[in-house]
Parts: sequence; structure tokens; C-alpha cells
Amino acid sequence: MRWWAVANFVSNAGTWMQLTVQNLLVLQITGSAAATGLSVSIQVAPGLLLGLAGGAAVDRWPRKLTAAVGQALLGVVALVTAVLVVTGRLDLPVLLALSAVTGLIATVDGPACALLGNDLVRPQDVPSAIGVGSLVHSAGRLAGAALAGVAVAVMGTAAAYAANGLSFLFVACVIPFLKAARPAAPRAQAVTAPEAGPASGSVVEQKTSAREGLAFFMRRPRLVALAALNGISAMFGRNYSLTLVVLVTGPLAGDAASFSKVSTVLAVGGIIGAVLGARLHRPSVRLVGVLTFAGALLQVLAGLSPSLALLLVLVLPMAVAESVGDTAQSTVLQTDPPARMRGRVLGAWSSIRTVWGLTAPPMLGLLMEFAGVRATLVAGGFVIAGAVAAGYLLRGRKPRPVASARVPEAALPARTSLGTAA
Repeated sequence: MRWWAVANFVSNAGTWMQLTVQNLLVLQITGSAAATGLSVSIQVAPGLLLGLAGGAAVDRWPRKLTAAVGQALLGVVALVTAVLVVTGRLDLPVLLALSAVTGLIATVDGPACALLGNDLVRPQDVPSAIGVGSLVHSAGRLAGAALAGVAVAVMGTAAAYAANGLSFLFVACVIPFLKAARPAAPRAQAVTAPEAGPASGSVVEQKTSAREGLAFFMRRPRLVALAALNGISAMFGRNYSLTLVVLVTGPLAGDAASFSKVSTVLAVGGIIGAVLGARLHRPSVRLVGVLTFAGALLQVLAGLSPSLALLLVLVLPMAVAESVGDTAQSTVLQTDPPARMRGRVLGAWSSIRTVWGLTAPPMLGLLMEFAGVRATLVAGGFVIAGAVAAGYLLRGRKPRPVASARVPEAALPARTSLGTAA
């Protein structure tokens, strides 16, 4: 687990070096906030159609091999992008195509790496392992944001892509040496009709596996509630790498160095939130909702910020709320389903979340172009806060099941206790 944490720190540092400069690169190429949002959407688009299949593949294929190959391929894509930047051959269509390839690989690599980390610890330590992963992610974000400014100033934009590519290859080299602390989750078994032959059985297995994840997800009130919270916050907030870069370089008259400061503070807040989130052994959806509400109100204040200094003060608690909420959300997603279903549930989550990922960046980009970035942040924050408050009020008005005097409380359906837990 220590080796895995080190590898992920290196990988996240490289990823955030690239992310810190990528939106700025698109803005330089096109001068359009909407085009910047489109580039983000293209990268997550494959998850909409292939997220379920990717999750089913993770449940079926050897996890270490799947993760290692995925990391190696992502490294190759990043290095190719670096070469294109150096040679001056990177235009918007090529960048969008490379983003789509990255998203395609991530549909399998994402859930494989997430579950591989859980395999390295005992079952009772999985929530803490998820918290450590969130901490490593935030620490890598801090290091990557800081290194991005230095690397771009000294060696140019291509340096961020090259560093990201090498970081992926480092992870791919570490994975073969990792050892599971417990047996791997059982693979999905073939579902074959009695009269079907081997070939048709394979087809049935593939279709059933992909559908099982989504069906299981939709039957769990806790997971559906998480999807709703994630959706509303993604549509009108949370895309800080998009909205804040426009706020800093626009109304606040900043530059790449100014946005690097904002990214650094976001990462510090993420580290604090990850440390707090790691202590949540049994997080609830209610906690995620409260943190989403708090983050929305802070977003409103950030949109009204008259200076970069005040924005930096507000960004810290915004990042803390986001990080604790993300850690709690990940813990629920990776521990609520049975072990044999976790890859498929994460695949279903990827497909559902991709809907927001495809819609939100272009919509936010257009809103910023027509209404301005301040109005977009303020209105979006109020919409998120209002939606969360309305959800709690509507939930409170639902009639609760009343047990008959002749039926003991313990005999009530399991669905009732699940709804209460949600």
C-alpha cells in the first residue's frame, strides 16, 4: 500500500501539472471559454457509452494487468501530446481527439486502479485506504500545481505533458510488484442458458454483466441520492478548473501564475479535507449533502470576490468541503456493493456521472460567455443550495412506513432500514 501511495502521488502530480496548463492551452488556441468546456466534455464522453462495459471488464479481467496496461497507454497518449506541442502540430481537433482517446482508456483504467488499491488492505481498512487515496490525490494536486508554473516558465507547456506521461509509466512499472492483502474479489461467472453453446454463453455474460451494475445501482437509494447530488453540483459548480481560470484571467486580471496560486490553495484544502475524510469510517449521504450545500454558498461568495486575495481565502474552505464530500462519496460507492459487483457499480457510476460531465462544461462555458463568469458562479451556487434544501424538505415529507402492532420492528423489510440510512 505504501508503494501504491507513492506511485499514485507521482501520477497525480503529473496529471495536475497537465490539467493546470491544459485549459490555459485551449484558451490560447481558441480564445473561447465554450471551446475550453468542450475539450473537457470530449475527454469524459467515452464513459457515457462504455462505462458499464468498462466496469464489467474490470470484474472479469486480472485487475493488476488491467491497471498496468491502462496506465501505460495513458502515458503514451500524454507523451504523444507533448511531442505535438513541441513541434507545433497541436491544434484544437487533434487535442480533442487525444482527449477522447484518454477518456476511452480511463473507462477501464479508472475502476481498475480504484479497486486495486482496496485489494492491498484488509476489508476493515478499506475506508481508511480510500481516505489515504484522497489524501495522495490532493497532495499530488498541490505538487503538480506548484511544479506546473515552474515547468511551463522554464521549459514550456510540453513539459507538463511529458511529466504526466512519465508518471503514468512509473505507475505501470510499480503495479506488477504489488501484493494483495486478501484474495481478489470473485470474477463474474458466466450466465448461460441451458440450451446455449459456449459462444452464446459468452455474449449473454457480457450483456448481463454490463446491465447488472446499472440495475443494482438504481435499486440502491443511497447510490441514487449520491448521483443526484453529484449531478446538480457538477451542472452548476465544482468545475473549478474551468470557472476559476476564467474568473482569474478575466475579471480579476490575473495570469497563469495567478491561477497556479488558486490551484495550489485548492490542493491545500484538498489535503486538509482528505485527512478529515479518512476518519469517516461510515460516511452518510446526508453528510455529502451538507457539504454540497456549504460548498455552494462559498461558490456564491467566490463569484462576488473583488480581488484575488479574497478569492484565495474562499477557495480553501471550498476545497475542504469538496474533498471531504468526495472521500465520503467514494467510500459509499466502493463499500456499499458486494465485492463481486464493485467494478460494475463503478462502471455504472462512470456512465451516470458522464452525463453531467458532458453537459456541464459546455453549458458553463456558454453561460460565462453570455452572462459573465461572476453571474454564472453566483447563480449556480444558489441553484445548488436550493436543490439540496428542497431535497431534504421533500424527503422529510415522505410518509414513513408504520409497522403493525403484531409485527416486530426487526421484521420490517430491509428496504426501510436502507432508506433511513440514506
